[in-house]
Amino acid sequence: MPTSHQDDAELAEFGYRPELKRTLGTFHTFAAGISYISILTGTFQLFYFGYGSGGPAYWWSWPLVFAGQFAVALCFAELAARYPVAGSVYNWAKKLGNPHLGWLAGWMMLIASIVSIAAVALAYQLTLPQISGVFQFVGDGTGTYDVATNAVVLAAVLILFTTLVNAFGVKLMARINTAGVFIELIATVVLIVLLAAHITRGPQVVLETHGTGAGHGAGYLGAFLVASLASAYVMYGFDTAASLGEESLDPSRNAPRAIIRAIVASFLLGGLVLLLALMSVSSLRGDKLSTDGLQYVVLDVLGPTAGKAMLWCVLIAVTVCALAVHTAAIRLAFAMARDNNLPASGLLARVSPRFRTPVLPAVLIGVLALAILVVNIRQPQIFTVVTSIGIIMIYLAYLGVTAPMLVARLRGTWRPAEGKFSLGRWGLPVNLLAVVWGAAMTVNLIWPRASVYNATAPYHWYLRWGAVLFVVVIAGGGFAYYWFVQRHRTGVLAEHRLETVPVSPAPLAAPAAD
Repeated sequence: MPTSHQDDAELAEFGYRPELKRTLGTFHTFAAGISYISILTGTFQLFYFGYGSGGPAYWWSWPLVFAGQFAVALCFAELAARYPVAGSVYNWAKKLGNPHLGWLAGWMMLIASIVSIAAVALAYQLTLPQISGVFQFVGDGTGTYDVATNAVVLAAVLILFTTLVNAFGVKLMARINTAGVFIELIATVVLIVLLAAHITRGPQVVLETHGTGAGHGAGYLGAFLVASLASAYVMYGFDTAASLGEESLDPSRNAPRAIIRAIVASFLLGGLVLLLALMSVSSLRGDKLSTDGLQYVVLDVLGPTAGKAMLWCVLIAVTVCALAVHTAAIRLAFAMARDNNLPASGLLARVSPRFRTPVLPAVLIGVLALAILVVNIRQPQIFTVVTSIGIIMIYLAYLGVTAPMLVARLRGTWRPAEGKFSLGRWGLPVNLLAVVWGAAMTVNLIWPRASVYNATAPYHWYLRWGAVLFVVVIAGGGFAYYWFVQRHRTGVLAEHRLETVPVSPAPLAAPAAD
């Protein structure tokens, strides 16, 4: 078993002293990655959008997104073997590029993570009212703003929970997360078996488009690109396994494995859930599939009793997903604050002596996630708008890592960790694919389509261009602040700095006696 000294060796390269408590084992690390991706959360939250935008054939976006994101995950696995440190994306971009690029990648990832907490928490609204109308606290769900407002109320409860759990330390978080992931994996397998037992049509269903290409200049390709957002939303966050590297045992070996296992397991299990749902639902016609999504399929195929039991499992998956996203955001904030790269860094980087975890970032991130929801409380398109913006910024943050890594490969300066995970001669083509994929998908996601950002009234130009405006303001405004203010203060805070002990010169030998 590796010693603590070996685990902390990578921290010395960044000038950090070890502060966080190492308690996470192999399964905990894997659970962190797969709970962020969360098969049941993502597929159940945006199936309605993917199906409504592209029909059954939208399923092909699942393997497409996997291929692109798998290339990114392989690059991250190689980095995790070399640098398994908190705030993975931030520290990787800083090491591969420069401090300025590192700050921008970290800033984009931090804001994206906060937005993602809000987006994941909104999934409560898509599930709880399907279980019982009691959970529709605001109106009866038919009013213009009933659903959006109620979604914010339910999401606020979840965010309060994740904030409290993360404030009480990594051990409590790991226990809840591990239990939740175990339930989610079992529930997913059970769901696959039950759906397979009720199939009514063959797999050729994924060739049907239901005429969704009409109205798009590029025909079905236009509809497919819109629908792909539903799959893009699921397969990210696998870097969380590396971001918890300072709290994991033998992270340089466990983190790369966890990253790859998390995305492969999510692809296989999630792809089967989506395919079998299309093959088993009683009818592919009607509005329910494009409004209530997989929740409707489960109730339709399994009946009210078994269906609602499965929806409770989905609720558990949403809970641990939100918890994992919140945890990753805290580690990123801590990593940036430790370098004095955020306002009030001294407070944000302070580790609780009792819980051995950063408490203030947990609370602040929870408050900011709630603020995003409150701002959008009367936005009927709240689900797709908040989700889309979060994904775009994460893709940009990932590009802040894969692009400088590609440059380093071309210059011959990238050196993977010896004796650990390495792509070898496949490194360059895989890295190139990761960069091309990230850039192309970012353009696709940020494109100001009315069907994504302003599909229902009221119609305003600033809603349609909302993602572009938000990203420009956050990236431009944030970097301007960093350039003119924060970069002049950058440097590892004294209380987090690794102090090297000077080596005293050996005493001169005494002259030999005559």
